[in-house]
Amino acid sequence: MQKWFKLVSILLLSLMMVVACSNNKGTDQGSGKEETKPAAESQEKVELTISAAASLKDAMDVIQHTYQEDHPNVTLDFNFGASGSLQQQISQGAPVDLFFSAAEDKFDLLVEEGLIAKEDGVDLLGNSLVLVVPKGDQSIKGFEELATAGFDKISIGTPETVPAGKYAKESFEKMGIWKDVEPKVVYAKDVRQVLSYVETGNVGAGIVYKTDALTSDQVEIVATAKPDTHTPIIYPVGIIKDSKHYEAAKEFYDYLLSDAALKVFEEYGFTTK
Repeated sequence: MQKWFKLVSILLLSLMMVVACSNNKGTDQGSGKEETKPAAESQEKVELTISAAASLKDAMDVIQHTYQEDHPNVTLDFNFGASGSLQQQISQGAPVDLFFSAAEDKFDLLVEEGLIAKEDGVDLLGNSLVLVVPKGDQSIKGFEELATAGFDKISIGTPETVPAGKYAKESFEKMGIWKDVEPKVVYAKDVRQVLSYVETGNVGAGIVYKTDALTSDQVEIVATAKPDTHTPIIYPVGIIKDSKHYEAAKEFYDYLLSDAALKVFEEYGFTTK
């Protein structure tokens, strides 16, 4: 009897050891799978916030759609507005991952503040400044005529926060017509508001980027400002240093520099470096 009991005990012990080894093997295999974290992390849901100049909206809408199709785990949230206002928001701590400015000086302020590393930014696009009037309006054909035109309202972006407004004022000053034009000026929060004022006939003319004018079938471009009348129009883009999703932000930043993205920008009237 004792021998029989001893034999059963040995068999039970052996069975327990086999089960234990199987469990350990399964655990090890599970650990091995966990170690392939890069693939798992690449599928982790990420939400990126991009503060971008209002004039970039149409091109960025296309890029957003294409990028999210190829990167279903990434959601791109855009905050469009005047570059100066966006820069101030970031300086004050707004949670942003990338900044796409319509002016170098606004971008450079963030670099100087240490919020964007120099190596994480690049001058990517260029643009032109144009004079637009409501469709079918033949009352003026050039910037100089704004000083003597019959209408009493001209719109530009607020120069302190809207780069296009700053460039417009510089051009007026260079042409020697700012003193005559200034009393007629209606300031807008960004170029899209300027465009809207012209489209609705609330003003007789407006100064916007060429890319904005091309998006509307309700306005006409009557003149383009000569490049030497204003600061070069350059669009820098960069990654915010304290981004909580730096790697994902870097991947989207690299995509903006790709031929595919640059082609979209060119289709919307931007020049590329």
